[in-house]
Amino acid sequence: MATLRDIRKRIRSVTSTEQITRAMKMVAAARLRKAQLQAEQARPYAEKMAEMLGHLSSAMTEKLTHPYFEKREVNRQTLVLVTSDRGLCGAFNANLIRRAESWLEGKDPDKAELVAVGRRGNLYFRRRQWPVVKAFNEFGARLDMPMIRDLVGYLTGRFTSGETDEIFLLYTRFHSIARVRVTLEKYLNIERPQAADEKKVTGGVYIFEPDAATIFTELLPRYALIRLQSALANSFASEQATRMLAMSMATNNAEEMIDRLTLQYNKARQAAITKELLEVVSGAEALRA
Repeated sequence: MATLRDIRKRIRSVTSTEQITRAMKMVAAARLRKAQLQAEQARPYAEKMAEMLGHLSSAMTEKLTHPYFEKREVNRQTLVLVTSDRGLCGAFNANLIRRAESWLEGKDPDKAELVAVGRRGNLYFRRRQWPVVKAFNEFGARLDMPMIRDLVGYLTGRFTSGETDEIFLLYTRFHSIARVRVTLEKYLNIERPQAADEKKVTGGVYIFEPDAATIFTELLPRYALIRLQSALANSFASEQATRMLAMSMATNNAEEMIDRLTLQYNKARQAAITKELLEVVSGAEALRA
């Protein structure tokens, strides 16, 4: 049975842990507000860019020939795994890694590779059979545009040079604080946009100036950038939301444990006091006899 001293030490330890988890919850909540705003701002821009591609393609008579649209025999695939740099965010990284392993299952290690965005995914896979060809570990859950451009340049460079034939993004899409979802989507090659619905096309006639090829040459790199930026913004918002919920649960559990330990301490203390009183009364009765 634990002594009063042991219980007091445990209460102090749990109280200290509760203070840390409460502080981490407050920090995650503050960061979530900014990350959520970035994710919400990036999403409509990416959707509008895709809609614009559909409208422009519906007005084109010639075949699209941009390298990003190139569809070739798949000899090598690349999975861009977006995890966090830090832990203590519940099942955020575990869900992503489990989904990545499911995607890699049955594939030839010589025909599948990983690009790790985030330290947790890199640490997990670098000791396994799947090659991590590149790691980006210093985002720190923030949208660093120079690093995003470096990542986009690296991925598009590998695709256009023929080092890989397909690139997929695996990240966590942010819907709300209580709802995030692991999402796998194709990044390159870009599927040729379908002709836009006639009801949605305003005007119906487009004049390309200087020409359609030049417009697509300018538009598609921006589209590739905003798609990756949107995915990272969603991932960072999801990370902070998951961490905030995890720290909230940890704080609640710590408070419940403190209450149980306090009750146990009071019971033990009352038992010790009762025992001392019984000893005093027994001693007094012995002296009278």
